[in-house]
Amino acid sequence: MNTEFFNKWTSQLKKGTLSFMVLSILKDKGEYYGYDLINEVKKRTTIEIAEGTLYPLMNRLKEEKLVESKWVEQNSGIPRKYYTITDSGLAVVKEMTQYWNHLNQTINSI
Repeated sequence: MNTEFFNKWTSQLKKGTLSFMVLSILKDKGEYYGYDLINEVKKRTTIEIAEGTLYPLMNRLKEEKLVESKWVEQNSGIPRKYYTITDSGLAVVKEMTQYWNHLNQTINSI
């Protein structure tokens, strides 16, 4: 087996689906801060996600106006950045879900 090819393929597959997973999670609950969002991805999937992966993704999603963020002060004195999905993000994740389901059906019929 070509391990190098397989590892690159799985890496790209994870990157390609991470936006979909994050938007889906935000759609379900509405608001998460970064660390909590990482834990939710780990809880719902077998994918390990690091802060160095999540925060650049969240910045890209913000640039695309699919999510918004706000800083919230905590009793501990350390503010947390909370993320919410926008109306545009809801529309995109709906289309992503439809495409994902179609793709899944197509793959399962092979």
